[in-house]
Amino acid sequence: MQRKNDSTPVYSTEHGKLCPGCGYATAHCVCKTRTGQSSGDGIVRLRRESKGRGGKTVTIVEGLPGDDQALKAMAKRLKQQCGVGGALKARTIEIQGDHRERIAGLLRDQGYQVKLAGG
Repeated sequence: MQRKNDSTPVYSTEHGKLCPGCGYATAHCVCKTRTGQSSGDGIVRLRRESKGRGGKTVTIVEGLPGDDQALKAMAKRLKQQCGVGGALKARTIEIQGDHRERIAGLLRDQGYQVKLAGG
């Protein structure tokens, strides 16, 4: 079994933080563009959550690919289709209420692989 080199640099005074995968500065990392995919497994997960929300239920959508603008557009589309409010927080979309089945259908129609996670 070959052991990974423990002396891989993670910071450069000239470039700042370095990517551990390709060795370039994080602003110029080529790892994601080389694979053509995001770091996820390609499955969109939907779950219902109510903890810490005063008993209010929200539907959480995680694992959608794309940049921030694409996620923002998808959040807007899902909110309009469900007729409710919501938010985009840390690459997850929060939709007010329990709309897992409706959102799952909408995402499957767009070609995403969807799993209902949790209760």
